[in-house]
Amino acid sequence: MRKENPTRYSSAVGDVWLQAMFKVKYCHNIFDIKEVREECNQLFDEASNKYGIPINGKGFDSNHVHMKIDIGNYPRPQVAKKLKGYVARKLLMKFPSIKRKYFWKSGLWNPSYFIGSAQNMEAFDRYLRKQRWFDPTQTRLAEFVSED
Repeated sequence: MRKENPTRYSSAVGDVWLQAMFKVKYCHNIFDIKEVREECNQLFDEASNKYGIPINGKGFDSNHVHMKIDIGNYPRPQVAKKLKGYVARKLLMKFPSIKRKYFWKSGLWNPSYFIGSAQNMEAFDRYLRKQRWFDPTQTRLAEFVSED
């Protein structure tokens, strides 16, 4: 597969598609709550636009989210901090009862995270689609790559 229009940066060309996983602190199943899950989904899209970190597919389970992201020139810890911080701040402001009930006035996300290379991106796409909640309109890989 070859990319038709690679992303261009000031000193680089290309993109870095990786898998990411963020887990909720204390493993609370807050994404079983439809309103929380939908708001979190929307907030990840907002953070993606704000920071220029494309997200190409998200799959939610009860207490974690998997995504395919293009980190570009950002280091992995900075990507995690930007996405998790934006989403946590906005989500807990909208749902203060969740903060009181589940997080005892602490943060939303477990401090650990995973951002790494998928050995097989097609297999990871299938894995995303098997998450408990997945929006099939989110995976638009065909827009980003084409075959020779």
